[in-house]
Amino acid sequence: MVNENESLFRTVMGDSEAEIEEKRSTFISAVKRVSTVAEAEAFVKARKKMHPDARHTVFAYLLRDGNKRYGDDSEPQGTAGMPTLKAIEQRGLADVCVATTRYFGGILLGAGGLTRAYSAAAHAALEGAGVAEYIPFTDVSVSLTYADYQRLLQELPRFEARERTADFAERVVLTVGLPATVTEAFLARVTDLTSGRAITEILKTELDAKPL
Repeated sequence: MVNENESLFRTVMGDSEAEIEEKRSTFISAVKRVSTVAEAEAFVKARKKMHPDARHTVFAYLLRDGNKRYGDDSEPQGTAGMPTLKAIEQRGLADVCVATTRYFGGILLGAGGLTRAYSAAAHAALEGAGVAEYIPFTDVSVSLTYADYQRLLQELPRFEARERTADFAERVVLTVGLPATVTEAFLARVTDLTSGRAITEILKTELDAKPL
């Protein structure tokens, strides 16, 4: 169950990768949703292993509990990890790790050029990952006739309800997830739509992703 005092948060919808080039240097930035320090560190390690010939793989992560860290991987201090972390913070995200690999192109970029390049790469990857807000979703079980089931299906988009499962026997047992704030209104609509024939049960309330 969701604690009423648990803070909601925004994170990425999924993994993403973006590549930019700056004065012959190639910057490959990858994004992954993580929930622990161990997951973030494992992701960075995997990215380094994926690009063994690259000169640098910098990173930054920010977790929902406030834990955050960045690394420059031998780039000048403040030019790589910090702008990567700022890219995450500027988008108001949490539980996110960004790792950016640089293949040196032979031309020095200077501190300003590095900062702009790493920032741009991180923003490009985050843009591709999309954003979701995690809010309380309530799962509700509804037992109803086949005819009522067909009518109820037409109502689900109105409540942003997501069909979880549907079992078909003598009656249909439908499980849906919907934003907790509309649960009461949904139950009232089910009762009205089926003239009280439906049997409903609230199963659980947990945080779930709502795309933004």
